[in-house]
Amino acid sequence: MLWMIFVNDLWSLSGIPYWLEHAKATEDFLGFADVVFPCFLFILGMAIPFAIQNRITKADSNGQIILHIVTRSVALLVMGIFTVNVPEMNEQATGMSRAWFQILMVLGFFLIWNVYPKYEITKKIVFIGLQAIVVCLLLYLAFIFRGGEDGHLVRMAPQWWGILGLIGWTYLGCALIYLFFHKTPVLLVVSWAFFTFMTIAGHAGWLLKIWPNGPTDWILGNGAFHSFASAGILATLLLERFYTPKKKISLIPIFSGIGVLFLIAGFISRNFFIISKIQATSTWIFLCCGIAFLLYTFIYWLVDIQGKAGWFALIKVAGTSTLTCYLIPYVYYSMADMLPFSIPESLKFGAVGLVKSLLFAFLIIGITALLGRMKIKLKI
Repeated sequence: MLWMIFVNDLWSLSGIPYWLEHAKATEDFLGFADVVFPCFLFILGMAIPFAIQNRITKADSNGQIILHIVTRSVALLVMGIFTVNVPEMNEQATGMSRAWFQILMVLGFFLIWNVYPKYEITKKIVFIGLQAIVVCLLLYLAFIFRGGEDGHLVRMAPQWWGILGLIGWTYLGCALIYLFFHKTPVLLVVSWAFFTFMTIAGHAGWLLKIWPNGPTDWILGNGAFHSFASAGILATLLLERFYTPKKKISLIPIFSGIGVLFLIAGFISRNFFIISKIQATSTWIFLCCGIAFLLYTFIYWLVDIQGKAGWFALIKVAGTSTLTCYLIPYVYYSMADMLPFSIPESLKFGAVGLVKSLLFAFLIIGITALLGRMKIKLKI
């Protein structure tokens, strides 16, 4: 999450190393920014077994768990649709500045999905009434929204769903698959293989041969995003199997070996498909999965074997209030746009600019921690 905020702020800089940024759609290149989202999806996948097993332990029925999964996914999809449309907003046609639109949008998200204290029934009714009003606010914002240029205005549409929307669809599919297949791990392996194969089949043109007039992507991203999360689920299965006093050290060579195999698969795949995040190629998947496994191996060794969990205390809230952390920059940028002054250009160039963006990421995490103490925290 720290690095996601950091790379999302790189747009404000100039004169920085190109390898830090996102590669272009047709470019055979893997930038640092192209690795962050796949690692996030990998972590999402690792968290799914723990979350669902926790609900099973609490005696939740499959119906209750499915409702919870669908509800969370819908919330992410709604937020994704709003956030993906804002950059294309036509302020004059919408009748509102982009800054105020974003502030009201994020305020709406917080008021609907905030973790409210457990009050007596009277206050609960007040909170429910407030949420209903805010739902109307979001519907109003969606209704008045206009994007595009004058003469070619468009209404709010899913587009590519935005980062939150992609997470929502990935979580929906992988969580349901785990719920129904967790008692038969081999089916989880098959699921990962299926999503990965679909990515290869899509870019190789095999799917178009089967259905010439069909969609380019049979699954969102041809299964690339689900492949990352499925790999994370399989990582957790290994973790659960080997995390014993006698075996947990063996996870280091196991995860390292898997990471290296993924990297090798990526370099082999590069002979057929370029490295491209935007195209969601199999080469990108294999390389990023390899990086994710190796990075997790290092963190596992540092935290679980060496006992250095305290080293991450400063940014812990980014993992416990992730959605809150992700949305705060929208408000920050909007408020900054409305100020009569801006940061000097000298602070947005080169190494100084990179330090600025890193400090910005820590600032956002600090604000998230402060909001948490004020009982303001998003939870879906």
